[in-house]
Amino acid sequence: MKKVVLSALALVMLLTFQLGSASAETVLEQTVDSLAGTKYRYGGVSPERGFDCSGFTMYVFNMFGIELPHQSKAQNKEGYWIPKEELRAGDLVFFNTDGSGISHVGIYLGDGEFVHSATDKGVVRNRLNESYYAKRYVSARRILWDDLYDQLNAQVQQ
Repeated sequence: MKKVVLSALALVMLLTFQLGSASAETVLEQTVDSLAGTKYRYGGVSPERGFDCSGFTMYVFNMFGIELPHQSKAQNKEGYWIPKEELRAGDLVFFNTDGSGISHVGIYLGDGEFVHSATDKGVVRNRLNESYYAKRYVSARRILWDDLYDQLNAQVQQ
């Protein structure tokens, strides 16, 4: 119940803050877009100091009342596994970028696109079918229950 109340409060705050936006994006897209360009920082968990990949996903989902551990391998144990062809916005996508198993995580946005904190560019959007990520994709996990999924993927109008 506490998570539902926190999620609803976070959603109301985000909608209130973002109603002035000129474009029609989803709540999730506006949230991650507001963090775009935040620098990469190993161990980072805030926009002020920077994010590593799991710090970024942890921060975003915490805004919606969902607690995630601060490590991509640990986040890969949250929620439940889903096949790549069933990805939907808000799912976590995992990659093996260092040859030792899961070492990177991002948030799927839909239409083959995901957002993450990259070591060389900070918070950016990329496509799953880009050669680098396609070769390193490992799995995906769904952590959003349907009601919160619907709220985060609702269009926010001006």
